[in-house]
Amino acid sequence: MSLVLIPMSAADYEHRAAALRRRYATNLRRQRGMSGADAEAEALRQMAEVLPQGLDTAWAILRSAQVDGVTVGWVWATLPGAPGRPEMAWLHNVEVDPEHQSRGHGRAMVLAVEDELRRQGATRFGLNVFGGNTRAIALYESLGFTVMAQQMAKPIA
Repeated sequence: MSLVLIPMSAADYEHRAAALRRRYATNLRRQRGMSGADAEAEALRQMAEVLPQGLDTAWAILRSAQVDGVTVGWVWATLPGAPGRPEMAWLHNVEVDPEHQSRGHGRAMVLAVEDELRRQGATRFGLNVFGGNTRAIALYESLGFTVMAQQMAKPIA
């Protein structure tokens, strides 16, 4: 059982990018208190900025993850020089499909995309994670990521 990353198909990209935009808008509403319309607009704006040509964006690494020919998830990273994080490579999303979770695939995907970034000359790799995503935080810490900055908020009445 060896995980491999393969170029993402256009159909898989369209399906997964749409689902990611919806989830990200939901997180923006929950975590940042944005209205539904504002959160959806911000999610769309950010993805359009970082993926202006979608799947064909030059600095984007969009890969499906497969184990024994079965797709188990996907990963999205960008090379240094991409909008928003020009100083380093950036992990935008790593997602293991629900029926394949808790088998080490998320870790394998991050390590595989890290190898690809290294081969393309990247020397630093960053990411952002919502504070309540403790499962992802634990994974990233175990892979050697450290906190560079931290934002905090609380509701006030």
